[in-house]
Amino acid sequence: MSDHIAAELVARARTEIAAAATGNRFLDLLETGDLPRERLAWLAAEEYRIVRSDRRSFALLAARFPDPPSGDLFLSLAQGEGQALTLLDDFAAALGESEKNLKAYEPQPFAQAYPAYLAQRAAFGSAAEVALAMLANLEEWGAYCSRTAAALRLHYGFDDKAVGFFTFFASSPPGFEEQALAVIAAGLAAGEDPTEIACAARLLHAYETAFWQVLAEDLPDSPRP
Repeated sequence: MSDHIAAELVARARTEIAAAATGNRFLDLLETGDLPRERLAWLAAEEYRIVRSDRRSFALLAARFPDPPSGDLFLSLAQGEGQALTLLDDFAAALGESEKNLKAYEPQPFAQAYPAYLAQRAAFGSAAEVALAMLANLEEWGAYCSRTAAALRLHYGFDDKAVGFFTFFASSPPGFEEQALAVIAAGLAAGEDPTEIACAARLLHAYETAFWQVLAEDLPDSPRP
């Protein structure tokens, strides 16, 4: 019974997220080649902080909820963030940015709302909340990464190695959906409130949207002539 409710909860969360989507001006400009390279450096530096934070958040979740299925899910996510951090180095290098530059960059406050919220949930939330939030938002995030990789190749001359960070996130890890559904079902079976679980997905999406909006802030709405 919990499995069925978990699947319904995920489907409903995905529908709500799709309805709340407002477009992505950063990617629109990237796909016409009109995004300044400076904003690509912002993207690399913001992601440098996000990935490092997320890796710690998932490791904390794995420590808080070590038993399967939660422990297996969060440990694999933490390991994935470690892989992503290595791939991000290649993107930064293609932009001429060193790790020293990434560390010295002062982040845009609202660009870091997403990892801050994930860290909060990692410390105080439930495994089911985080599993649903990640699963429900994964399709949009993956699509954005796929579009980013394609646009960087087409308009900015980046090779496959340089866009490896984005192709890594363009598709979900094998078995991720099944693992996440099992974590959500376990939370429901333990008596967690489905309304509270679903709230995390909506909030995470709002913070993810804010990330892209910040990166496109003050840029023209239409391509330059």
